[in-house]
Amino acid sequence: MKIKLPALAVIALGVLLVIIGARREDSVEGVADSVGTSVANVWDGKARQPGYVWYYIGGGMLVAAGLYGLIRKSGS
Repeated sequence: MKIKLPALAVIALGVLLVIIGARREDSVEGVADSVGTSVANVWDGKARQPGYVWYYIGGGMLVAAGLYGLIRKSGS
């Protein structure tokens, strides 16, 4: 059980980041960030993402790493 505890903690942290990203996306600041990013992308054609997208990416990566930690077989 001790081996699985860090993996479960990483999964919990990943879920927390996804929740924070979802709350930020729905907030006034997130909507303003989306609008500003859309205007900037149209203006110069660069590919930008709103700030909350990085919360989703980081949370998803942490959940994936935690799941990998749960399913991999220990080397001992």
